[in-house]
Amino acid sequence: MYMDELLGPKKSLGQHWLTDSRTLESIANLADIQSTDTILEIGPGLGYLSEVLLRQAENVVAVELDSSLAESMNKTFAKQSKLSVVNQDIRRYDLTKLPKSYKVVANIPYYLTSYLIRLFSQTANPPSIAVLLVQREVAERLAAPPGKLSLLGVTAQIYWDISLGLIVPPSMFTPPPKVNSQVVKLSRKPTTNLPAGREREFFKTVKIGFSQKRKTLANSLTAGFRLSKTDVNDLIIASGLAVQVRPQQLSIDDWFKLAANIQKLLGK
Repeated sequence: MYMDELLGPKKSLGQHWLTDSRTLESIANLADIQSTDTILEIGPGLGYLSEVLLRQAENVVAVELDSSLAESMNKTFAKQSKLSVVNQDIRRYDLTKLPKSYKVVANIPYYLTSYLIRLFSQTANPPSIAVLLVQREVAERLAAPPGKLSLLGVTAQIYWDISLGLIVPPSMFTPPPKVNSQVVKLSRKPTTNLPAGREREFFKTVKIGFSQKRKTLANSLTAGFRLSKTDVNDLIIASGLAVQVRPQQLSIDDWFKLAANIQKLLGK
């Protein structure tokens, strides 16, 4: 079916193609695709995953940066009316073009993972579900419990319920990456506890909190907000935390309390 299989993956675009049918089916099934769903696929390559998605969804929008691969997709699926191939950088694609409650299913370039998590989290038109094949280490960071949280993990868990799926070894890809991959499912939460109009201030607090990972939270906040050590220690205690706590030890609720107390201290 794949007329342009001789097109080689490009290292510069982070292309690693997955062709194992059982793994592709597992990825698609995790998205709970209905016959009325519109699916956004990012970096479809030669269309191995696209073919699976087209059997289940009403429409598939495949956004492909590589013009030669986009052309190949159009040739391969020329008779498939349910597929729209968009030759564009996903970072420039307008998500508001998609219907509400669309889903994302994709084997994404690793270098785009953090960007895409933030994009889908904070866009005005978020997907209801995103099933992504990412680096295993990143998947674990997304689903990490307090004690192992990171800036990426906090951001993701504010907006999504996160579950981990199949681990995919390098041998399943062409070319093989240097690390294991893992499927991660993000299910959109109906609401977040972000205070209205305070999203920017909240994430500023989290970003500053994680800015010096090997230091205590108090040190990072003191430097980042240019506050006195005494004031920072007081607000950490007022948030129900130990003065020597490190940022990765906080829960999501801890971050909410801390951010609110910082805003009070700053008089905002």
